[in-house]
Amino acid sequence: MSQTQMKENKMGVMPVKRLIITMSLPMMLSMLVQALYNIVDSIFVSQINEQALTAVTLAFPLQTMMVAVGSGTGVGINAMLSKSLGERKFEKSDAAANTGLLLIFFSYLVFLLIGIFGMGPFFGTQTSDPQIAAYGETYLRIVLCLSFGMLFQMTFERLLQSTGLTIYSMVSQLTGAIFNIIFDPILIFGYFGFPKLGVAGAAYATVLGQMIGATLGLILNLKKNKEIHLSFQKILHPEAETIKRIYFVGVPSILMISIGSVMSYLMNRILTGFSSTATAVYGVYFKLQSFFFMPVFGLNNGLIPVLAYNYGARKKDRIREALKFSFVLVFTIMFIGMLIFLLFPEALLSLFNASDNMQEMGVRALRTVAFHFPLAAIGITLGSVFQAFSRSYYSMIISLARQLIVLIPVAWILARVTGDVNQVWWCFLISEIVSCALSIIFFRKVYREVVEPL
Repeated sequence: MSQTQMKENKMGVMPVKRLIITMSLPMMLSMLVQALYNIVDSIFVSQINEQALTAVTLAFPLQTMMVAVGSGTGVGINAMLSKSLGERKFEKSDAAANTGLLLIFFSYLVFLLIGIFGMGPFFGTQTSDPQIAAYGETYLRIVLCLSFGMLFQMTFERLLQSTGLTIYSMVSQLTGAIFNIIFDPILIFGYFGFPKLGVAGAAYATVLGQMIGATLGLILNLKKNKEIHLSFQKILHPEAETIKRIYFVGVPSILMISIGSVMSYLMNRILTGFSSTATAVYGVYFKLQSFFFMPVFGLNNGLIPVLAYNYGARKKDRIREALKFSFVLVFTIMFIGMLIFLLFPEALLSLFNASDNMQEMGVRALRTVAFHFPLAAIGITLGSVFQAFSRSYYSMIISLARQLIVLIPVAWILARVTGDVNQVWWCFLISEIVSCALSIIFFRKVYREVVEPL
């Protein structure tokens, strides 16, 4: 029996609960580590001072944009590569891998130019504090100019995932993350004879971890990934059709993730109108919430192929069971997140060396924002249905509503009408109510059209 047949049998035969856990757990652990080292990064930066934490928060939108380009291009590469392997068209699968690496290199050149020439204008639109701008420019210039590590690490991980070598993909990511966590305090504070680099140390620890992850990812692809063959000759001779096919799938994914980048940038601008402390609080919230949201997205990624396979196999009962079980898991994770935000906001903020002013503002912010977590569980779980049943445009509409169309105008109105930053945080709950309502409406439509006829 071939590996593909075994996988298909597992998807259609293995008990649904065990199947979802098996499919999701590696991705959940991987995303949990990703969230953890983002949090640890900010914890160490906050030990410098609050301005440094604010600067890293202001840098986040462009970092998210890099993730969008790397991840979205990887999705396009994966789609073409996996389809070509399934069709046993190995020249096309090799073309997808090698052309994808060339596209990632050109993407890096764009971010290199932004890092060299765009730092002043970028931070100038978000803050008038020269110290915050200086911290931010130092940090982000290093991250952007040396972003080839992150971009290639993500691509090599996608190549491993596309051929079923998810354990090696996780090893690559874990290695880079652990290195970053270890070297953050060493380079920031100058331990063990290393120079004390401050904010620049946090940036160097990040990019060095990414470079190590990328190097390991390349080695694992060359040594363990027998399905694809990487070569400079193929990289340097791309075909226009391959580029077109990669971006046809990749660009929508890039746009979806970029929505979060635009949202963060606009929220930063609204909050800096109150104080740099408000922006720092937002940065702390964003890092902390990822500890709950990232594993949920990992579970979501494991659920999608289960739903898609059983839809193709016309197994309605397994689809229903998968949805019910996943919803219980996601709701439990998000409910625990809400309780932690409600009960222990002071302890969470103290991790980031919060001043009395930041504690006072942050406690109210975390408790207010926490109420939207359970509603997010509904939207995220239903979003997997739209993707599994080829209704991704519904996910795009809901994401736009949640992060831009509703959230930003509501935040702006609350800021202008109340003049109280503590009221602005309600924008998260309001936007989640709207997006949750949309999710339910779209789900009922899709379920009626797709699942019920099975």
